[in-house]
Formats: sequence, C-alpha cells, structure tokens
Amino acid sequence: MTAPLMPKATAVWLIENTSLTFRQISKFCEIHELEIQVMADGESPSKILGRNPIHSGILTQEEIERCQNDPSADLVANVLENNAKERNAKSKKLLSPTQRSEKPAAVLWILKNCPEIMDSQICKLIGTTKPTIAKIRSGQYETENELKPKNPVTLGLCSEKDLESALAISKVHNQPKKKASKSKKKTKKATAKKAAVKKTATKKKTAAKKTTAKKATAKKTTTKAKATKTTAKKTTAKKAPAKKATAKKTTAKAKATKTTAKKATVKKTAAKKAPAKKATAKKTTAKAKATKTTAKKTAVKKTAAKKAPAKKATAKKTTTKAKATKTTAKKTAVKKTTAKKAPAKKATAKKTTAKKTAVKKTTAKKAPAKKATAKKTTAKAKATKTTAKKATVKKTAAKKAPAKKATAKKTTAKAKATKTTAKKTAVKKTTAKKAPAKKATAKKTAAKAKAKKSAK
Repeated sequence: MTAPLMPKATAVWLIENTSLTFRQISKFCEIHELEIQVMADGESPSKILGRNPIHSGILTQEEIERCQNDPSADLVANVLENNAKERNAKSKKLLSPTQRSEKPAAVLWILKNCPEIMDSQICKLIGTTKPTIAKIRSGQYETENELKPKNPVTLGLCSEKDLESALAISKVHNQPKKKASKSKKKTKKATAKKAAVKKTATKKKTAAKKTTAKKATAKKTTTKAKATKTTAKKTTAKKAPAKKATAKKTTAKAKATKTTAKKATVKKTAAKKAPAKKATAKKTTAKAKATKTTAKKTAVKKTAAKKAPAKKATAKKTTTKAKATKTTAKKTAVKKTTAKKAPAKKATAKKTTAKKTAVKKTTAKKAPAKKATAKKTTAKAKATKTTAKKATVKKTAAKKAPAKKATAKKTTAKAKATKTTAKKTAVKKTTAKKAPAKKATAKKTAAKAKAKKSAK
C-alpha cells in the first residue's frame, strides 16, 4: 500500500476530525507513530493544514467509521487510490513522495539485475536523468551508503510489460550489425561521389553569382558618386555671378575652334587607351575615397578628444544636480510618509504587544500540560527501552548459560587438579625435608636397641 498524496496533511485531518488510533493513522499515512503523537500534542515546529481525504476520494466515511468501531482494523484506501500505481506507471505524474524518494533504489535494482538496458530506456521507465544514472553506476551518488535495490514494479514506478519491452529494445539495439555486401558498398560509394560532385557544382554556381552581384553593386556605387559630383558642379555654376559665365562663354568659343582639330586626334588615341584609363580611374577614385574617409575619421576623433573633457564635466554636473534633486524629493516623501504612518505604527505596536502578552499567557497556561505529556512520553519510551534491554539481556544470558556452565566445570576441574598437584608437591617437599631427621632417629633407636641387648 502506498501513502496518500500529502500524507502529513491527511494525518493532521484524521487526528482532528476522527477518533482513530495513532497506530491506524501511522500505518495508513506511512508515518511513525511517535511523529503522529507529536502532531496530536501540537509540538511539531511546522504548522500543517489538514487535507480532507474524503473530498479527495482517498477514503470514505463508511471506512473511517468501520475503523473507529474496531481499533485493531486497518484503513483501506479507495479503489481509485489503490490503482494509482498502474496510472503512475503510464503517466508518471501523480507520484507520492515515497515513490519519488525510492527512484534511485529502483535505478540501482535495474543496473544490478538488467545491466543490458540502455540509459535512455531507464529514463523512460522510472523518470530520471542520465547524470543520476551515471552517478549511481559509478558509486558517487549522495546517499550511496543508504541505497538498497528495490524492484520498480513493486514500487509502482512501471509495469512488467514496460520493463520487458525496454529489455527487448535494448537487446535489439546492442546486437552487432551485419556486414553489408560488396554491391551495396559500391552503390554507397557511387552515391557519395555523386553527392560530392553536386556539392562542388552548387558551390561554384553560388560563387559565380556572388561575384556578378558584387560587380553590379560596385558599378552602381561608382555611377552614384559621379552623379553626385555633377550635381555639385551644377549648383556651384548656378550660384556664380553672371560676369564669370559670359567670360567663360567667350573663352570657350575661342578654345572650341582651336580644340576641334585636337579632339579628333585625341578621340582616336582615347579609343585605344580607354580600357586602361578606366581601370586607373577606378583605382584613383577608390584611393581618393579611402583618403577622404580616413581624413574625416581623424577629424572626428580630434574634435571628440577636444570636446571630451567639457562633455564629462557637464555630465557630472547634471548627474550631481539630478542626484541632489532626487535625494531632496526622497527625504520630503519619507518625512510625509512617516508623519502619515506614525499613528498607524503606534496602533500596530500596541496590537502586537497585546498579542504577545496574550500568547505568553496562553503558553504559560499550556506549559504544565505540555510538560506533563512530555514526561509521560519520555517515561513510556524509557520503560519500553528498559523492557527491551531486559529481554535482550535474558535472551543473551539464556544463550550463554550452557557455555558458562561448561567453562565453570572446566575451571573447577582445573582448580582441583592444581590443588592435588600442589598437595603432592608439598608432601614430597616435606618428606624430603624430614628424611634426614627420620634417618637420624632410626639410627638412634637402633643404637639404643643394640645397647639394651648388650647390657642384657
């Protein structure tokens, strides 16, 4: 059984609105019983709003009443909630927090039991990324020590059909490709050559088109420059005084008569030298344009360099003035707002102080009850720990009893043996010490007996 969506919120609602036991709520929401007890006491640091499981379709009122009447019974989720695993395997959108946290364990299970599956298929099955799969494979994952492989089918992250299809796809992909026949290779080479020839032809055509377009644009620019020059000359000629025009006309007529003969000869020579002259004229015009542009650029740079300090100074002055005006405006606005908000701030301060005093009173009232509950819980926990320790000590003592008896018997037997050996050695030593005295007494008694015999 998987935990419902937002398990803590559902647990809070069940604590507040039902008479279910802590065990039933902890088993249904997959939360520890002590944590639910802390929620019920109101000692949890984060305030969680309750979520009604009846409205969300997880539980029914009949199911809650059944478990209220029977404390040993377990809550069973609605059919739609139980089928969430199958829906999750297809959509991978509605996953519980426990399922999300167990994705790395599922990846580890697949890598151990199905190493031939591709990373892309694992991403589709479980809904992870390739970097996480690489980290788990290399053992560089954050919680690598805590990871335990778990079957993704039992976790509800995918179905068996999806896993089998992923295995089949990866096997087909990993199979070595068959060598192509010689005829196929030849056709491939021929098609590659044709494609290369087509590419070179298209490149040449595009290059030719670009060159023609460049030439046309160059011609247009030269004609435009000539037209501008002629218009400039016409304007200057119109503005000149009438006397100069009449003088020019007379001189032009005189020169025309002299130059008619020269023009005929010049035309013949010019017709021969025309192409070379055009080329030289184009070059000279291009050079003249380049020199003009460079001269303009240098002049602009010089003027900009001369005007730069003055511009900077004026800009600084304007910025300082603007800043001063802004600061004055801000100060006046702040003063006005503070003057307006002063009574409201005082009222809010009074309210906050009143609230704080009320909260302190309520906390002071609730403090003994909380301490009593905390003491009870700690006492219960200590009692459970002590009982568990006693049980473990008894079990260990029961297990070690025969071994201890055997060791005690061995030690007693060894002690007896050592005592007997010590006694024997002591007797030997005493006998060894008393031996000469005994011999002396024996000699004395023998001498006395001889003396008595001789006296008789």
